[in-house]
Amino acid sequence: MKSSTSSACSLGLLVIVCVTATAHALTPGDTPPPINLPDRTGKEVDLGKLKGKVVLIDFWASWCGPCKQEIPVLEALHKKYASKGLVIVGVNIDNSDKKMNNFLKATPVTFRQVRDKKLQVASRYEPSTMPSSYFIGRDGKIRHVHEGFRKSDAGTLEARVEALLAESPRD
Repeated sequence: MKSSTSSACSLGLLVIVCVTATAHALTPGDTPPPINLPDRTGKEVDLGKLKGKVVLIDFWASWCGPCKQEIPVLEALHKKYASKGLVIVGVNIDNSDKKMNNFLKATPVTFRQVRDKKLQVASRYEPSTMPSSYFIGRDGKIRHVHEGFRKSDAGTLEARVEALLAESPRD
């Protein structure tokens, strides 16, 4: 009887740990999960190689109205701050290359784009809404998570980028 009670408690604890682990949303201070997908030029996005830079990872989709407003803002940030150490990676979750490509023809960008066709990256980050942006400091840790987008958020995004660029790397 004692061993079955012990087994039941162990199983219950295992279930709680598993549920807690899968329900964990990324927060400031966390190490971002890898992306490891090729961008549109075929070069793999390796966050480890970007340590020392400020990285903004943005999850978006062509069907998302706020994403359509945000992408030009991200492009402006890329053009203004890339030479100072900002790297922006767009992670598209559309179910087809055609949808992403059509969107990017209408709204061209010069920052890196990957298509997460199997949602492997999205399942690691678990963005709560589209778009969702993860700001990673030079130390390689998530510093801010920005959910959604309104035109009035443009200044907030830029202020976060500027603040992160002004920091020296932490180890």
